Amino acid sequence: MIDRLQPKYHIGDHDFSIQYMSRNGSSSMPRPHEHPYFELYYLLNGERVYFMDDNVFTVKKGDLMIVNPHELHSTASSDKLIFERVLIGFSRTFIEQGDAAVANLLEHGTSRLVRIPLKHQPEIERLLHSMLAECQTEQTHYSSLVRSLMNELLIRLHRIETTLQSQTHEYEHPMHQKISEIAQYIKSNFHEKLTLEQVAKQFYISPSYLSRVFTRLTGFHFREYVQVVRIREAQKMLVSSRDSVQIISELAGFEHIAHFNKTFKKIAGTTPLQYRKRHG
Repeated sequence: MIDRLQPKYHIGDHDFSIQYMSRNGSSSMPRPHEHPYFELYYLLNGERVYFMDDNVFTVKKGDLMIVNPHELHSTASSDKLIFERVLIGFSRTFIEQGDAAVANLLEHGTSRLVRIPLKHQPEIERLLHSMLAECQTEQTHYSSLVRSLMNELLIRLHRIETTLQSQTHEYEHPMHQKISEIAQYIKSNFHEKLTLEQVAKQFYISPSYLSRVFTRLTGFHFREYVQVVRIREAQKMLVSSRDSVQIISELAGFEHIAHFNKTFKKIAGTTPLQYRKRHG
């Protein structure tokens, strides 16, 4: 494996970060994750498999993934092992400090894949490389210039998206579509009893093959993904309702309250009651 991984440059604690990476070899995120800030993932070269919002995407050169805060996502290698990307994390506050109107562009947008037309790619890449250079050299007022470049990037992305026809999500591989359908099925039926064998039978796949491909494309073991979906749904119910923890555990698909409490703490890092108190 050949890597060129530059340091991750930061402005503030969680206001802004940017990192360049070039890699030749199979790789994937150690764990699917979420975070409280926006993320832009731009592929300069190569190809990646991206799992986000219950969908498997094939990301290619010139593609940009826009990830909203708290959206569970992961990346993995495709059949093409060489890739080069720039990753940006930023808060809404960071943008607002430059221009509140630009920050409003972040409202109501879903996490999505944007295929940047070839004619616009050089301009997008110029902005990315300019931000990297500013963070590397840290010349006078560099943070203000990075904010200005970031605002320009968001404006240009908005213009590009408004001129594009609504892009339909085309799956690169039949199993990408199948795994997306299974992830969406789990999300819609989290309250039911879900087993690998039952879901595999329903989607006409062998359990061992489903287990292997699901883990490779999503970063989750099948049973683990079911638990994560259930806990995330339970978190919503804890904040939006006054139902007891016992009732919420049942509505989320858990048969035993002790198992629910243990799983909740493992995934959320706190107990259900503490979570409700903190977010209610």
